[in-house]
Amino acid sequence: GELGKYLQKTGNQFWLFDVPLHFNFFKASRSGDQFPMNKLLDGTLIQSFPDRAVTFVDNHDTQPSQGLDSWVDGWFKTIAYAIILLRGEGTPCVFWGDLYGIPHDKINAVPDLKLLLQIRKHFASGALHDYFDHEHIVGFTREGSDAKPNSSLAVIMSNSKGGQKEMNLGQQNAGKKYIDIIYAKNPPVILDNNGNGLFSVGNGTASIYVQEKAAKKLFLSGYSSI
Repeated sequence: GELGKYLQKTGNQFWLFDVPLHFNFFKASRSGDQFPMNKLLDGTLIQSFPDRAVTFVDNHDTQPSQGLDSWVDGWFKTIAYAIILLRGEGTPCVFWGDLYGIPHDKINAVPDLKLLLQIRKHFASGALHDYFDHEHIVGFTREGSDAKPNSSLAVIMSNSKGGQKEMNLGQQNAGKKYIDIIYAKNPPVILDNNGNGLFSVGNGTASIYVQEKAAKKLFLSGYSSI
């Protein structure tokens, strides 16, 4: 609320860090399956002021032993970065410590972060559809755009047991085959005539599905690394 008042009083001339989103990530990562994933975006700047939000997962102030110590647990990092990098709202800010690790705190780099950056670059465009309709398994899709051919994707996330969710990627993508570029063992998905598909996710993680032909062209060495 205070951030919103500031933006309104200053005529939306500034961009602000989405601290509420960070604390939602922090609470979710520390609460396991007790956090309602369908509330993950509630009360955030990307929800109310998407064009003025600078999104982040962690930074130099939130890392361990710093003044605002509220470090997001490692198991939740891929979920959090998928949200700030692949949805489209806000201006994402990637933390050096997540990309390269923090050796003196014995913190490793986020394993999938470099891959997520590549997915953002080559995919993650077009209309957004949200599926934040379950306490544990949520997701969103991007339909892709003419400017980036074959750039549609589907993201599904879980903070508990894995499962499946039907999501739509637009009728223009009907019949196309999608693979999980994060966890290649999940079954591929072929969209029906309306652009719907049933996507799978494992326990406490995120899966990201992109068109198989585009994925193989960009990531010839395999889906799980670049």
